[in-house]
Amino acid sequence: MEHTAYELREARRSIASTLMRCEKALEKLTPGKSQHTLTARRIAAFQIALELIDRALLSRRLFKISPRTS
Repeated sequence: MEHTAYELREARRSIASTLMRCEKALEKLTPGKSQHTLTARRIAAFQIALELIDRALLSRRLFKISPRTS
């Protein structure tokens, strides 16, 4: 599924915001507890998502892929 650059930028903004909140919350959680583990895994997943979005946006710029028209 192709997404427009706008959709990718909006998704990136939302994920980055959630990532920041998770990182702040992680500081208050007790290591070894399930909430800490879950939050740490969410942080890793959000970081991967941001990297993939950045790659998609970069490839659009490099190859000048036009956004979908629908």
